[in-house]
Amino acid sequence: MFLTAQGFLALAGLALPAAADPLLANFPYPFPVAQHTFRAQGMDLKMAYMDVAPSKPNGRTVVLLHGKNFCGATWEGVIRAVTEAGYRAIVPDQIGFCKSDKPRDYTYGLHELAANTHGLLRILGIENPILIGHSMGGMLAVRMALSFPLEIGGLVLINPIGLEDWRAKGVPERTLDELFATERKTDAARIKAYQSKVYYDGKWQPEYDRWVRMLASMYEGPGAETVAWAQAKTSRMIFSDPVIHELESVRAPVALLIGEKDTTAIGRDRVAPDVAATLGNYPELARQAAARFKSGARLKTWPELGHSPHIKTPGVVHAYIVEVLSSF
Repeated sequence: MFLTAQGFLALAGLALPAAADPLLANFPYPFPVAQHTFRAQGMDLKMAYMDVAPSKPNGRTVVLLHGKNFCGATWEGVIRAVTEAGYRAIVPDQIGFCKSDKPRDYTYGLHELAANTHGLLRILGIENPILIGHSMGGMLAVRMALSFPLEIGGLVLINPIGLEDWRAKGVPERTLDELFATERKTDAARIKAYQSKVYYDGKWQPEYDRWVRMLASMYEGPGAETVAWAQAKTSRMIFSDPVIHELESVRAPVALLIGEKDTTAIGRDRVAPDVAATLGNYPELARQAAARFKSGARLKTWPELGHSPHIKTPGVVHAYIVEVLSSF
C-alpha cells in the first residue's frame, strides 16, 4: 500500500497542515465544535464555539475571547488548565473570524460582538461567567462587561489592546479600501515575521508554526477576499473603539496579565518613527490601566514575555490564570 504525505501524517498521529478554507473546515480544533445560529442585522448567522465540560465541575464558567490574529483553537492550553480546575469553558469564534460566518455586509462593532456572545451564553443558560480575553478579546471582554454590567463575574485580560487611543496619539485613519489592500497581502511569511517580533520577542519555537498555518490558510484559495474584507472591517472596528476611556465604569473585578515585551500598536506603520516609538509601551499602559479600574485591578507582569504570554510560557501563565479565577 502506498501512502500520500497526508496519509502518512495521519497514521503517525501528527496534525495535518491546514488546507485553504475561509471557514477553517480543514483545520481540526482540539474539542468538538458546535454552531450557534442566530439572526442579526437582517442576516441568519452561524457562530462556531467549543463547550468543554470539566471532569469535576465547580459550578463556574469561563468564556475565552480570542484576539484578532487568533482563533478559539489557540486557547487549547488554557482550556485544558481551566477545565482541569473545575471550570466549564465556552470558547467562541467571533463573527468574522475563523470557523464562524464572515458576511460581507455585516457592520462590525465591539458591542455587536459582545451582544452575539451574550446571546450564546443565554441560549446555553450560563450566568455570571468570568471572561478571559486576549488581545482584541481583552477589548471585547471590557466592552461586554460595560454592556452587561450585572452579568459578568470577573475579567482576566491578557495583553489586551485598546489601552491607548491611537487616533488621539496621532495615528491617521485608513479607508476600508486601504485596509483591505493591506489584508490582501497577508501570507504565512508576513504572519510569522510579525508574530515573531511582537508576540515572542524574536524567539520562535516550532510549535508556533501551527498557528501561522491556521491563519494563513484562510487567506489562500477562493475565499481569500472574504477573509480579507472581514479582517479589514474588524481592523477599523478596533481602531475606532479603544476601551481606555471607559475603564472607570467597569464593575466586575479585573486581573491584568501582561507580557511587558509586547509592542502591539494599531497604526504604528502610519506615523513618523518618533511617534511610533511612543506607542505600545505595555509596561506603562498596563500600570495606567490598572489604576483606572475603580473596581480594583490585580496586575501581574512578566518582563521577559511578549504579546502571547500564555502561549510562550504556558505552565507558569496557566497556573496564574487558575489562581486568579479562584479569587473571583
